[in-house]
Amino acid sequence: MVAVDPGLLERAMANLVENAVKYSPPGAPVLVAGSALADRVEVRVVDRGPGVPDEAKGRIFEPFQRHGDAPRGAGVGLGLAVARGFAEAMGGTLDAEDTPRGGLTMVLTLRAAGTTPEQNPATEPERQAS
Repeated sequence: MVAVDPGLLERAMANLVENAVKYSPPGAPVLVAGSALADRVEVRVVDRGPGVPDEAKGRIFEPFQRHGDAPRGAGVGLGLAVARGFAEAMGGTLDAEDTPRGGLTMVLTLRAAGTTPEQNPATEPERQAS
């Protein structure tokens, strides 16, 4: 269980899954997996697309950035920037890692419910989402 705003979490996850589907080859499944790790929860969205070079991983989270040959009509490049902003607003992080054997894995890390926030303390009570 995580202590977050359910609307922000839903929109961040929708952006991550939409991005993974967009860059995956036709028919390739997108994997979404969650893990509880001590004081945090990690959600991984795994695709089998072309991946992103290490030197470009930071830039994909900047507004209006689209990496490489983005599919036609693929949006304006705000999805990952918005997802990272929402993750940070919930006291979490969003990072990109290489997927073994090709692709990109987006890692959303949030603090577990009942733990003390280290940064960005909420100014109002948080709702529980599971």
